[in-house]
Amino acid sequence: MEKFLLKNQRIIMLIKFLVSIVVLTVTFLSTSLNLASASGSSETDRLALLTLKEHLIGGNSPGPLFSWNDSLHFCYWHGIRCDRNGRRVIGLELGGLELAGSGTISPSIGNLSSLRVVNLSHNSLHGNIPVELGQLKQLRLLDLTNNSLHGNIPSSLSNLSSLDFLNLENNQLEGIIPDDLGKLWNLQVLVLMENNLSGTIPSSIYNLSSLRYIHLGSNQLSGELEPETGFSFSKLEVLYIGGNQFTGKMPRSLANISSLEHLDMHSNGFSGSVPENLGKFQNLELLAIDYNHLGTGEAGDLGFVSSLTNCTRLRDLAIHINRFGGVLPDSVANLSSQIEFLYMGGNRISGKIPEGIGNLVNVNQLHLGENLLTGKIPSSIAKLQDLVRFDLSKNHLTGEIPSSIGNLSRLSYLYLDGNNFEGKIPLTLWNCREMFIMDLSGNQLHGRLSNQLIGAFQRLITLNLSHNSFTGVFPSDIVKSKDLVELYVDNNNFTGEIPGQIAEISALRILHMQGNLFNGSIPPSFGFLRAIESLDLSANNLSNTIPVELQKLPFLVSLNLSFNQLEGQVPREGVFKNSSRFSIMGNQNLCGGIPEIQIPRCFEDQEEKNKRKALVSIIISISVASILLFLIVIICWIKRTRTELIDIPEALVMTACCSRVSYKELLDATNGFSASNLLGEGGFSTVYKGILHGHKNPIVAVKVLNLRNLGAIKSFGVECEALRKIRHRNLVMVITSCSSIDFQGNDFKAIVLEFMSNGSLEKWLNCDSLRHLSFAQLLDIAVDVGNVLDYLHHDCESAIVHRDLKPTNVLLDDDMVAHVADFGLAKIVSDAASKLGFEQASSSVINGTIGYVAPEYGMGGPASPKGDIYSYGILLLEMITGKKPTDDLFHDGSSLHNFCKTALTSSRKLKEVVDFQLLKQINDHPDKSPKARHDGEQNMNISGEDIIWECFVAFINVGVACSIEVPVERMKIKDAIKGLHAIKGVYHHIINQPNQWNSQLN
Repeated sequence: MEKFLLKNQRIIMLIKFLVSIVVLTVTFLSTSLNLASASGSSETDRLALLTLKEHLIGGNSPGPLFSWNDSLHFCYWHGIRCDRNGRRVIGLELGGLELAGSGTISPSIGNLSSLRVVNLSHNSLHGNIPVELGQLKQLRLLDLTNNSLHGNIPSSLSNLSSLDFLNLENNQLEGIIPDDLGKLWNLQVLVLMENNLSGTIPSSIYNLSSLRYIHLGSNQLSGELEPETGFSFSKLEVLYIGGNQFTGKMPRSLANISSLEHLDMHSNGFSGSVPENLGKFQNLELLAIDYNHLGTGEAGDLGFVSSLTNCTRLRDLAIHINRFGGVLPDSVANLSSQIEFLYMGGNRISGKIPEGIGNLVNVNQLHLGENLLTGKIPSSIAKLQDLVRFDLSKNHLTGEIPSSIGNLSRLSYLYLDGNNFEGKIPLTLWNCREMFIMDLSGNQLHGRLSNQLIGAFQRLITLNLSHNSFTGVFPSDIVKSKDLVELYVDNNNFTGEIPGQIAEISALRILHMQGNLFNGSIPPSFGFLRAIESLDLSANNLSNTIPVELQKLPFLVSLNLSFNQLEGQVPREGVFKNSSRFSIMGNQNLCGGIPEIQIPRCFEDQEEKNKRKALVSIIISISVASILLFLIVIICWIKRTRTELIDIPEALVMTACCSRVSYKELLDATNGFSASNLLGEGGFSTVYKGILHGHKNPIVAVKVLNLRNLGAIKSFGVECEALRKIRHRNLVMVITSCSSIDFQGNDFKAIVLEFMSNGSLEKWLNCDSLRHLSFAQLLDIAVDVGNVLDYLHHDCESAIVHRDLKPTNVLLDDDMVAHVADFGLAKIVSDAASKLGFEQASSSVINGTIGYVAPEYGMGGPASPKGDIYSYGILLLEMITGKKPTDDLFHDGSSLHNFCKTALTSSRKLKEVVDFQLLKQINDHPDKSPKARHDGEQNMNISGEDIIWECFVAFINVGVACSIEVPVERMKIKDAIKGLHAIKGVYHHIINQPNQWNSQLN
């Protein structure tokens, strides 16, 4: 027995050993097979990605896909996410890279079989959606938003059983929505908006109970919405189908989707009545059924509004532009107190506005315009403290505009036009300082307009007071509305002269003042309305001649001066060149003009001619004598001071400039030096905008000296002396000066300068509006400023160092020509010092502005032209990067110069440096095709986009070379100007798209 047991034990041990061998063998083989399989899958993914890359970039520069090469494992490529083992690609996240604009999606994407996320949105991709996407069984998210994909939605997407997010928004897809998409049982988000899809919504979609968000808006879908089997959406929160061609009635079964929060059916062809069971939507926040054919125009159309009072979370109700009729129900006042947007305009709703409307305390926009409402505006409107937009236009409302409306301090848009309101505009509207658009036209309002009231609306864009019965002088304080674009005051009873101050509203495009009782002349200052497009002054009592300044308005396309008492010659240039663009009928004493208008020629009296000739002769004689006297004084002065630095005594300060004006003239010109006329403020002076009537260029800048500052007199003298010695097209011109006392007996000194309508370069570089400088404009400005420095340093009798060159001191005129200003810190260097390139004496005080001042000045170094060149270099770098030298980005020894110098070593870094607005100009450039370029002995193909980029790089190189820390190593100003001219030449060639060109940048 023992032997048997021992033998069995040996057999068992042998069996265990053999089993172990087999297990180890199988395990080894299995592991080898798995490793081989994994290795093969990894290689498949790598090859698939490389093929995908070639299609995505469309043969262009790799750009963001630069890292997609064999120097890195593909798991480290940009936008790639791998599994934990680093073997398989599970995420392709390339959204928003704007890859090439001509790329496509390769079918090889179907080989990335482990993908769970595909995001190729915002890349301007073309071509079809590959059917191979249907092979990605594990895919959960597919986002192809904002491309240019076309063709049909492939039905193979129905194989993506794990998909829970599908977004194909904003492409050019067409055809029908595949019925097979109803197989995506896990789908939660379906977005197909903004395509060209047609047909109906497949019934299978209605059965996807997992759906939470559906957006099919802005397509060409049609048919009725009611599904045969009803809606099976148990979790649906958002349903957007607006902007299609659906017809029929709104299904009552919609109310069964109890989870619905947003229902948007706007801009379709729905008709009939609105179901009155919508109150079942307990979570409803938005209901938009506007721009349909709902309602019958009869009583009872608004019965559904009462049911909506149960929707306590309702924030947005839009039923405007339909056919709803009947009386506005009182239940409107019982809608959710959370409601913010209430649009009911453009219907046939009658009755009065309920007093309870004041219950809607959170309403932000209230639109009841274009209905048949009667009665008065309820005083409870004062409770709507958050109201921003209030539209009651084109109704039959009566009574006065309630003074309580002045409590709405946030009111920005007020439309009361086309009613029967009477009385005066309530002065309480003065509190609505945020007003952008105010339209009170087409009523029976009367009385005088208060200057205080009109002057309060300083943010107005549109003011329409036309077709009322206003009287008195039109308020000149309208000039405080600096952003005003449209002003309509026509068909009233305004009297007096037209305020010339209107010319200060530089943004004004439409000015209609016809049908009033205005008299006097047309203000010549209207020649400064550079943006004006339509000007109507007809049917008034205007007299005298037509100002020739009107023919200089570049955008004026409609001018009506008919039925006045104008006389004299009709101009022949500008708008007066085209008879279809101006009208002067009803003025009996006009003559001349273009032949097409067929009025008598002008004949000048011979005696008048002789008088004029005699007057001209006298003026010329006096002028010549004055110039000779002035030259004698200058020559004497130069001889006295030729070999020493200029130090101007106070007694000579005011004689340095031109003829004088009085304190009172400047006080009147600047509206009492009012804050509304303030242009800028510094340590030594304050600058105001003013109008000096009777001068050749009436709109001026008045620089008032701050005599409380001990350095102001010296700064003032330096500026006067510097400007006396120089004349250049890119310098701000001195018009006149004033040295007097004010009405309190205090000393008063001021310089009157040429006004620059486009403000400072600083304003444009740090502009939050839609207006931005193009690269061509930056080049012109850079050359203009460089020419000024070249003139100051080399072409003046003694070299002049500006010492405070920065964007705020570069001003732009009507034509965007740059002018350098503010010579308050300038130094006039003697002949000997000029030859050495610096001022002989230095100061412990650093003069200039932090960030722009040369480093050597901080160490007590002398003022020199090279200091200006440093400031110029920093100015160029700020122009191309959009970053100030004092930006928070620059700290711990970093600077704008180093930032740009480092970036020149890498194209990727350069794209981080260049201002995004300029980068956008590259992307918007239509020429993407290669061009033949001849560089030395080589011919190469390069795209217009690359050429523009080379221009940017060359511009940065000039800025860096000028702002080198060591003065002697800085680029000479003449070389800088030469380099910028070369850049301009190349840039203008590529903008004009020549077939061939030669590089000049090297």
